[in-house]
Amino acid sequence: MSERTDGLRIVRLANFVAPASGGLRTALRELGMGFKTAGHEPVLVVPGERHTDRETEQGRIITLPGPLLPGTGGYRVLVDKRRVAKLLESLEPDRLEVSDRTTLRWTGAWARRARVPAVMVSHETADGVLRTWGLSEAMARRTADALNVRTAHTYSRVVCTTEFAEREFVRIGARNVVRAPLGVDLEGRDPALRDPALRERHARVDEVLLVMCSRLSVEKRPGTAIDAMEALLRRGQRAVLVVAGDGPLRGRLEQRAKGLPVTFLGHVADRAMLGGLQASADVCLAPGPAETFGLAALEAMACGTPVVASSSSALPEVIGSAGATAADTGESFADAVELLLDRPERERREAARARAECFGWQTAVDAFLTAHGATVGRPARSIWEGVG
Repeated sequence: MSERTDGLRIVRLANFVAPASGGLRTALRELGMGFKTAGHEPVLVVPGERHTDRETEQGRIITLPGPLLPGTGGYRVLVDKRRVAKLLESLEPDRLEVSDRTTLRWTGAWARRARVPAVMVSHETADGVLRTWGLSEAMARRTADALNVRTAHTYSRVVCTTEFAEREFVRIGARNVVRAPLGVDLEGRDPALRDPALRERHARVDEVLLVMCSRLSVEKRPGTAIDAMEALLRRGQRAVLVVAGDGPLRGRLEQRAKGLPVTFLGHVADRAMLGGLQASADVCLAPGPAETFGLAALEAMACGTPVVASSSSALPEVIGSAGATAADTGESFADAVELLLDRPERERREAARARAECFGWQTAVDAFLTAHGATVGRPARSIWEGVG
């Protein structure tokens, strides 16, 4: 165990983080770097193929062996509660931050026994995810309410990234919910990344280039983007779609897109290349109905590319008037794409960038540290007294 610093040791637990992960992986990295810069000691614990323990720019990262979860395209989970609990005891955290509302929810009870203030981060709405898996709206709501009551009771704080994400906890009367937005790398994602050669590789001059950066899994509803392409082509719109991302639905989606101008790139590990793709597109599609923030969409906007997002998600709150929203159908998404294309290109690109500039990572780091009871910019240990 490393020597104590003057700051808080913030131990963060997360499942469903794979090498090909997108938004969650980005958020964990950026917040970890921000915590470390502020003088705290972030320790991230995630599942992996084997045990590792290393120091990184975002702090200490520990992987514990975790089995692959079938049908998820590479996600692993921490299932050995005894081993995780033993690790937590050895780390002696000042704060605990958990980014998994299902399989790691038991750690809230551990934290209460250990008198460690614990935060649960809501990265998705429970009822939204349950609906995407086929539950009726009424059943999804009842199940989510029961889950959220237990979560709110167990953890010292529940962090929600948007008002949209907060609603399901307001609905059950939870009083320990705080708002902390996520952010975007405004230097790493910039309109200057626009690359004519990259664009030419995927679309002709007279074609509209659509991009979707998403995990290809049920809750993300990636098929809506293909439905939108079909609708645009029927209307005579010359358009192509490039999909950056991988997941369990990829094979099925490739079969469905046969004969259509759709390119599947798989997971794009090169962040510069991904940024170039986002900046070179005309419109980015974000069809996930259960998104509580939408980091990939915000990255596209930072690159000057407007977004069409599901009106069922939190993204309307994030993109504001700089993008467009649509019902969860291909026809509706096609309508929204055409609405954006009707705006002058310079106007829509400048509006997208301006909106993204409202979401820097420093604001997010400060909000998360506040949720942890840490004085922003000046580490402190005793802000939460008598918690337990």
